[in-house]
Amino acid sequence: MRRIALVTLVVDDYDEAIRHYTDALGFHLAEDTPRPDGSRWVVVEPGTGGGTGLLLARAKNEEQRGRVGDQTGGRVGFFLHTDDFARDHLRMLAAGVTFLEEPRHEPYGSVAVFQDLYGNRWDLLQPAG
Repeated sequence: MRRIALVTLVVDDYDEAIRHYTDALGFHLAEDTPRPDGSRWVVVEPGTGGGTGLLLARAKNEEQRGRVGDQTGGRVGFFLHTDDFARDHLRMLAAGVTFLEEPRHEPYGSVAVFQDLYGNRWDLLQPAG
């Protein structure tokens, strides 16, 4: 069986990113391991395992710092599925998450675009059916 286990997300600061993804978005910290070069192996996951996690990688140079918050050219690049859109939308609003639109109900499900701490665009999505 094959699956995508991790997706790298370039961030400015490990601890700031961990707080955002765990506190505001409700992810859990799956791993935070120091590496010999001074970096850290930091993985956050939206569920309790088995899905795709985010490897939070601190930018190492100017080129990488220039990509923080714009890794997908301004498009929605990440899709956070939920089994209760209203619950998660309200919780995220209360945590200060910036939504770029009002929730909408499409044939494929309930959805709203939000930004993470750095400006990357995400869909909060409860699939139909």
